[in-house]
Amino acid sequence: MTVQRILPTPEAEAIIDLARQIADAELAPKAADYEARSEFPREVLRTLGRSGFLGLPYPESMGGAGQPYEVYLQVLEELAYRWVVVAEAVSVHTLTCFPIATAGTDEQRKRFLPDMLGGELLGGYCLTEPAGGSDAAAMTTTAKLDGTRYTVNGTKAFITHSGVADFYTLFARTGGPGAAGVSCFHVDADTSGILPQRPEDKMGLNSSPTGQIVFEDVSFDDDRLVGDENTGFRIAMAALDSGRLGIAACAVGLAQAALDYVVEYAKEREQFGTPIIEFQGLGFMLADMSTQVAAARELMLQAARLKDAGRPFSMQAAQAKLFATDMVMKVTTDAIQVLGGYGYVRDHPVERYFREAKVLQIVEGTNQIQRLVIARHLSRG
Repeated sequence: MTVQRILPTPEAEAIIDLARQIADAELAPKAADYEARSEFPREVLRTLGRSGFLGLPYPESMGGAGQPYEVYLQVLEELAYRWVVVAEAVSVHTLTCFPIATAGTDEQRKRFLPDMLGGELLGGYCLTEPAGGSDAAAMTTTAKLDGTRYTVNGTKAFITHSGVADFYTLFARTGGPGAAGVSCFHVDADTSGILPQRPEDKMGLNSSPTGQIVFEDVSFDDDRLVGDENTGFRIAMAALDSGRLGIAACAVGLAQAALDYVVEYAKEREQFGTPIIEFQGLGFMLADMSTQVAAARELMLQAARLKDAGRPFSMQAAQAKLFATDMVMKVTTDAIQVLGGYGYVRDHPVERYFREAKVLQIVEGTNQIQRLVIARHLSRG
């Protein structure tokens, strides 16, 4: 990867180096084959977990690595450079740990977080529903309390790790309409009545199972409630602020992979007796691609540094996610153009990069929602 990093500590440098070593050994050689077979790389994630990469931004007192978010995001970028599915899986898992880490009781943290942050348990984030994608507050999945047990009924849609997760961070309606009636729960995936459906047949990220999950009379004790009842929507939105930065990092890493590949190709490919990188029209295209990747990285890191400093970063997270994911779509489109006809065939990875890039404009809030978030912050001054 042709990136010069300025990292805050020698420990952070060692973490990035280890991430590169694991990614080169365990991710890069497997990506194309696993994608072709739509096979989920569960053992790769266990390896990352046992190496400390599934709890990087959480405190050591909780079982995490206690790293700044700016370091965690650069690890995601390194992973995405080799295989974006794995980076997205780490980002989603980190998102699922957020509610217990920030709003859970001491008993919940002690009981659940060690295996969650240690990588033994993989999570899924159950917020989206079939009829309510961007309008998450309109969810119809219900959780009804009877004595000391909740019973959940409803359907969640487009859930990453559907059917392979060990637990689900579930949002369901416990009160009245709108955001004020939503609660958050931590539910084991093997609980009776949790019914993952057939995975969606997607255009990209084929080795990451995504699908609907039906909750049919799913019953569990009230100690699985995370935070106070009817405060779940606030927890969900706070988690997504951080999760959007994870997706921005995935986009930056994927775009860098596409850029580096086509630069090397353009140095070797000759037309009219000259390497095509020497043609001004193509050279300018590569220059624009490089500049856009660098700009997205800096937006992402600035938002992360605000978060690390304990300052508001919601608007900056939305900006980073918006810019980085629009950028990766443009960069991967141009990468195919640089290769011409070869870019459209599977002998080269850029066609896969292109297919993988598109979903990043949708997950963790569509880019239209990011614009809405930014505009609302601007309107409040």
